Amino acid sequence: MEPKSPSKLKLLSSGSHSCRGKLKICALVTVTLLILAVGLYFAIQLGKAHIFVSESYFTVVVDCGSTRTRVYVYELLSRGVTKWELPVLVHSYPESSMKNHLRKGSCEYHCLQTEPGLDKFVGNASGVRSSLEPLINWAEQWVPIEKHKETPIFVLATAGLRRLGNEHAMKVLDDVEAVLEEHEFLHNRSWIRVLSGREEAYYGWVALNYQMGRLGSPSNLSTLGLLDLGGSSLQIAVEENHAINEKYLVSSKLGSIEHEVLAYSLPSFGLNAAFERSIATLLQRQTLEESRTDAYRVRHPCLDSNSEQNFTCYDCFGINATDKKTSSSSTQKTEVTSLHVVGEPNWEECVILARTAAANSSGLFNNFIKDSLVGKADFSSSTGTNALNTLSVAPPNTSFHALSGFFAVHSKLKLKQEANFTDVLEKGQQLCSRLWKNSSSASENRNYGERFCFQVPYIASLIHNALSLLNNNITFGPRDVSWTLGAALVEGEFIWQNSSETLGTALSLNITNFFSSTLFLLVLLICLGLVVHRRQIKFPMLGKKRIAAGVSLPSYIKRQQN
Repeated sequence: MEPKSPSKLKLLSSGSHSCRGKLKICALVTVTLLILAVGLYFAIQLGKAHIFVSESYFTVVVDCGSTRTRVYVYELLSRGVTKWELPVLVHSYPESSMKNHLRKGSCEYHCLQTEPGLDKFVGNASGVRSSLEPLINWAEQWVPIEKHKETPIFVLATAGLRRLGNEHAMKVLDDVEAVLEEHEFLHNRSWIRVLSGREEAYYGWVALNYQMGRLGSPSNLSTLGLLDLGGSSLQIAVEENHAINEKYLVSSKLGSIEHEVLAYSLPSFGLNAAFERSIATLLQRQTLEESRTDAYRVRHPCLDSNSEQNFTCYDCFGINATDKKTSSSSTQKTEVTSLHVVGEPNWEECVILARTAAANSSGLFNNFIKDSLVGKADFSSSTGTNALNTLSVAPPNTSFHALSGFFAVHSKLKLKQEANFTDVLEKGQQLCSRLWKNSSSASENRNYGERFCFQVPYIASLIHNALSLLNNNITFGPRDVSWTLGAALVEGEFIWQNSSETLGTALSLNITNFFSSTLFLLVLLICLGLVVHRRQIKFPMLGKKRIAAGVSLPSYIKRQQN
């Protein structure tokens, strides 16, 4: 057998080096692919964890007001697994586009509602059912069927039921519970109740500041003050800056910040209650005349000359009418509450009357309001200046947002959001003068309502005269803020906290499993890398051994060695 030449040995050695190079490349590609696989695994697992944490939940809140009943559906999203993080509001139904589509007549800030208020259905279970059923059925359409049984529904009543005695209010709430029993939503008797005025004001404050991004995390932005005007009551809430009567103080921790909020309700300062108070004031000023309907005639300066209406004034009794035919208090109550109100338009007198109602100078509710404001109210001024010194505890630069009734009246004036009370009065005078002049235009008057020209100077007087707010302290709106969102966040706190705890536990298990499996893969990769590295170091030595074992030396070399 012919021995191999040195040149052949050289070629064999270079071929061995080429194999080792290819092996290194293959090892590098393998490690790269494994690293990419691990990265992909991380991404998939983290994506799954994110999807798991981001599952939304729903809360239904029914607002039982003094004039109507409304329903809201909120879809919320747990922001994280820590208790101090507020959830994210994903959707609020009905949405703005839906409200624009459904808007009818004078409905300005919520159009999914039934009338009248539940306080009109004491002992009338069918009336309660007719008010609630359409609203609950609608809410069920927006909550996925599979989530119905885990979605809480809160039925919370405000000023209308607060006016009733406890016995009558309980009858209405029992009828409400009977309706809820027929639906799948999660409910509890303690979730069907009458809110205190302080709770309503506080929930409104929470909703406003949450929606405006002032809650949930440390911020240089101060919180906003709330003015929420309903049909029967006025809610005021503001974060205070020094110690006050704890009766109206709500301490709460929303997000990571603790807040001290002064929250209370004035039960006789809503739009409808104020109009009734204006009637009571006119009864004191005017000589009572009997109309053709055997009811007392009252001439109102804020109503159109073609306006005539029978009016039942529940709080007009006890007025010292000089020409009553009897002094019996029961007879006085019967006679004075049977009224025939006619319009006798006069803008200047209308403004004075509205200012008087805002200042509560009629004296009908003095004792109640003085008690509720802990003696802060000052009713000595006939013009109402500083009559309700309720905001003295607020920081001087606090910005207040006027919602609900304030916004509804303001929006009809078609003014900018930052318009001041002077703008409101001027535009109101122009608009009411046109309405009174063209009273035959029924469609336009219907859009504004008979009481609109009283409501305009009334909200201006509340802001400027009664509450002593400056023009730069007040903003009208936004449209879609309702205390029900605050109730969904606070009343439903246990829902999203428990949800966060559950998510956190499950996520921690996922992460534990994730890291244990990932650690196993990493250890495997390290071992594989060491093996490859070790093989790379030994390759040259193995090559030499293979050459020595598999190649015969030439005979002349053997002879020389011998």
